[in-house]
Amino acid sequence: MAISSAGIGSGLNVDDLVSRLMAAESAPLTKYDARTAAFQTKLDALSKLSSAVGSFQGSLSSLTSSATFKALSASVSNSDVLKGSATAEAAAGTYKVSVNQLAQAQTLNSAGYASMTSSIGGGAKTTLTFQFGTTSGGRYGVDASALSGAVATTGIANGSLTINGTAITTSNTTRSAQALAAAINAETEDTGVTAVAQQTATGATLFGGAGSASFGGVTTTAGASYSLSVGGVQIAAQAAGIAAGAAGSVSAASIDDALTGNNATTQALAAAGITFTGSAANGDLQFFSVEGANITVSESVEGSVTGGLNNSGTANNGMTTTVTAGISLSSNNGSAISVAGSNPSLAGLAAGSNGSYLGASFAQDGDKASGVVTLEPGEQSLQGIRDAINKANIGVQASIVSDGSASPYRLVLTSTKTGEKSSMKITLSGENGTTADPALQALLGYDPAGAQGMKQTSAAQSAKLDVNGVAVTSDTNNISGAIQGVTLDVSQTGKSNVTIAKDTNAVKTSVDAFVKAYNTLNSTMKSLTSYDPETKKGGPLVGDSTVRSVQTQLRGLLGNAVGEGKLNTLSQVGITFQKDGSLAVDSSKLNKAMTENFGEIAGLFAAVGKASDANIKFNASTSKTQPGTYAVSITEMASKGNVTSTAALGATTTIAPNTSWMVTLNQTDPETASRTATVKLNAGTYTPEELASMIRAAINGNSNFVENGDTVETKIEDGKLSLSSTRWGSGSNLKIEPMTGSSVDDVFGAGAVFNKGKDVAGTIGGAPATGSGQTLTAAAGSKAEGLKIDVTDGVAGERGTISFTQGYAYQLNNLATSFLGKEGLITNKADGLNVSIKAVDKERVRFTERLEQTEKRYRAQFTALDSMLASMQATSSYLTQQLAALAANS
Repeated sequence: MAISSAGIGSGLNVDDLVSRLMAAESAPLTKYDARTAAFQTKLDALSKLSSAVGSFQGSLSSLTSSATFKALSASVSNSDVLKGSATAEAAAGTYKVSVNQLAQAQTLNSAGYASMTSSIGGGAKTTLTFQFGTTSGGRYGVDASALSGAVATTGIANGSLTINGTAITTSNTTRSAQALAAAINAETEDTGVTAVAQQTATGATLFGGAGSASFGGVTTTAGASYSLSVGGVQIAAQAAGIAAGAAGSVSAASIDDALTGNNATTQALAAAGITFTGSAANGDLQFFSVEGANITVSESVEGSVTGGLNNSGTANNGMTTTVTAGISLSSNNGSAISVAGSNPSLAGLAAGSNGSYLGASFAQDGDKASGVVTLEPGEQSLQGIRDAINKANIGVQASIVSDGSASPYRLVLTSTKTGEKSSMKITLSGENGTTADPALQALLGYDPAGAQGMKQTSAAQSAKLDVNGVAVTSDTNNISGAIQGVTLDVSQTGKSNVTIAKDTNAVKTSVDAFVKAYNTLNSTMKSLTSYDPETKKGGPLVGDSTVRSVQTQLRGLLGNAVGEGKLNTLSQVGITFQKDGSLAVDSSKLNKAMTENFGEIAGLFAAVGKASDANIKFNASTSKTQPGTYAVSITEMASKGNVTSTAALGATTTIAPNTSWMVTLNQTDPETASRTATVKLNAGTYTPEELASMIRAAINGNSNFVENGDTVETKIEDGKLSLSSTRWGSGSNLKIEPMTGSSVDDVFGAGAVFNKGKDVAGTIGGAPATGSGQTLTAAAGSKAEGLKIDVTDGVAGERGTISFTQGYAYQLNNLATSFLGKEGLITNKADGLNVSIKAVDKERVRFTERLEQTEKRYRAQFTALDSMLASMQATSSYLTQQLAALAANS
């Protein structure tokens, strides 16, 4: 049997021998480890350097933005009323602001229903169209019925009436609309409701109108008398013993004579606040009190009298009647008026929530997109209507509330936008433009100028302010532009001062952060490259050319002057190098520079572009943009896709029911299906301005266009309607094709041309530039490469110059990018070290593979030796035995 383990046969310790030999052979492995460790140490050090450069670059972000140096602070004296913020366009100063009204959204409530899920109406497909605009004129309130005759005698008991939770103080003296209005107005501050007494008017048939008996001539017998008084003023009287028609008798003609001209009777009526129209002879004489005072008409009779009011020759026993009026309530903020009390009917009012627009008009705002909601069969319950409206995302939030009554469920619709221009108008139509189901019409139809099926509980209301005595109106409570460059966020009514000042703290904070980050970077580089003569040890990057290059380039840039303004060195703003290579800030010198040359500091740090043409704005630049002044020449201005009617519109234009147009807006190449949509136009007769608003709102309300961010704008010029995309450039286009109802030609005329938009074109610095919309970008390879300008207005031609400068922070940011970028100095060095580490690893692997082969060879050799020795030992033993046997035999 062969020997299975080295050394067993001969006793030779092969493993120990091989182990000792391999230990000697493996000694070079430690050199590989040392080389890898050295490379890794440098790599870790470079990582620290990279991190420090990155932090330094991060500190430059605010200094590279010119906005930092234009920042203004806004402080307010009453933060409960408003808060403020300012941009660079603001002017320093103190502004007095009075917030008189907050903006709010309109809310509409439906009548109550017993079920949320039961179908309303016949269930046919129905289209809801929501328009948004301004409700103006008239008032929001309720007209009460005339006070009863009993009230005119006994008044209104206290506790009978409350309005919006406030009790109205009344008594037995509250006998007229005039008195009731005064009582209500005494509580206006709490109720938000004002009252006006309606006109008091005697009946149209008082003197025989409408077929009743005419005023009969009066006959008084001996000892008898007759008098007629209106509002306590005697307008006719007859003594005893006068027959009808005789001298001194009272007749329709004599009454008319008494009311003609300026005489004692007419003067007395005027003093009593009573006016009149018509004539007794024609039977249409009526008396009025515009202040709502009661008018008492009295025939006083003594003895035997015939004739008089509605009396032709029959006995007259005398008569007294009091004519009353009602009141008209108006909600000061357009909210529903809650009426309650022990007996509100005495005031001519019904208990509950009351109110509607009376005598108002509605004008659609074309800037607010119309919304279309389709109720499919089965969606006509309150719940279905709510879900359909919310799903359509048209700017209206629908919900259902329960008031706990027998029919508790009410649909509540709230506009998602505030402001008086966000008032809603809701129209309904059946399939293909047919009349909508009456039940749904009664539920949802809402026209401030007409039928109002829903009830307004809060009006669309704009914020109203006074700024330094100037009235300001805003659709929202976040108000920009009332003070140029300032945004006010108002939260309640009241007064506050707003003080705008230069925000020097922002600049100082940014400068301090920049200096701190540079010093951290400088300290990091110093620690990585330092040498300690006592320990005779150096930093991991001592003598490294990469760190030296970073240091040299940074210090060189910071030591050079930049720009051509009043400030072009760091020392001018108090930033100087110290002996140890760090930076320090002289705060007093920085503050002085900000005080005296605040407008120049931006050019010291940021990239700044200034155009000589007010309609050209600096947009952006790149690291390849070189400082300089470049001429700007425009060969073509940007335009929008548009169409203009071929002739001036008529005084009105009628859009037929069920009118639909196929509209394509800002179509792409290749075409995108979502940029073409069917747009439904609301039927009606429109003035040119109303037509422009309706078409604009209808297109902008289409869901396809909303999702793409595409909108149109309209205007009327010289009577012509112009419709255009709001986008600029070659991607701006518009096309309309008729589908049903009124055609496109009915509005724009036959042969109207749909023009495509064009990009701005021209040169910057004499080199061709690329246009995109209104933005022009300098071409690659030119000195101005990457410089972007916006040409917002003006005409083609020579447009002056654009000057571009690069401040310290901007250049340092680019320099840091050159260190850390894909092909950057530090990145390349790190890549080289990683390559070296990988190369050492490969050498180690190859050397390890050679060691394995050497070990195999040693083991093979010693195993052979072991076998040979074992064989020799066996031979020796055999010979010894043989020799011993020979000796014994001899």
